[in-house]
Amino acid sequence: MLVWERPEPPNRPVPAPLSRDRIVRTAIRLADADGLDAVSLRKVATELDVRPMRLYGYIASKEELLDLMVDAVHAGIRPTGDHWREVLRSHAEATRSAAHEHEWLADLLGGRPQLGPEALAGGETLVAALGDLHVDAVMPVVAAVKAYVIGAVRREIAERRAERATGMDEKQWQRSLGPYLERTFATGRFPALATVVRDADHLDADRTFRMGLDFVLDGIEAHLSR
Repeated sequence: MLVWERPEPPNRPVPAPLSRDRIVRTAIRLADADGLDAVSLRKVATELDVRPMRLYGYIASKEELLDLMVDAVHAGIRPTGDHWREVLRSHAEATRSAAHEHEWLADLLGGRPQLGPEALAGGETLVAALGDLHVDAVMPVVAAVKAYVIGAVRREIAERRAERATGMDEKQWQRSLGPYLERTFATGRFPALATVVRDADHLDADRTFRMGLDFVLDGIEAHLSR
């Protein structure tokens, strides 16, 4: 029986009452502070001031705990809108916001579908918004948008982590590499890259994400209108 279907142990008089919700909220707090490496059933038990074995009545493994953490975050990812495009955009931006708030989420996006009740509720909204499409097109459309969001979010989180690790923000990093790029472009071997680097409008992360999302949605809309 999956963790979402398995009942919790009955309440009993103990010094530190537990629940899955309390365990999950504690694990999320640890992950927000120090990443997924800070999350284990033992560390969560220590934070809750209980013995680790008590947690196994609620959660059987770290994998179950991670599934519950992701599903708890999905409670805040609620797509809205009156048109399929608005709903898909809303879902994309809400997922990005959640990953910015909980950076560890970027490491757990993708792979097998999330099947917790909160994730399923969001998926229901997405699929319902695409109700006018042929049934065979629904999941490829959703997958295309999710693939873009996962890639974009992981890149943004990787840049955040690199900034913390090096102590250099993007502009400082670019300035440090500027002389090298100028020497390299002066060889004439990379004319297309040189033009883009020197002449293109360098968008911030928000505009880059939204423009890329527009490209994906425009492509879907063009395909559907054939």
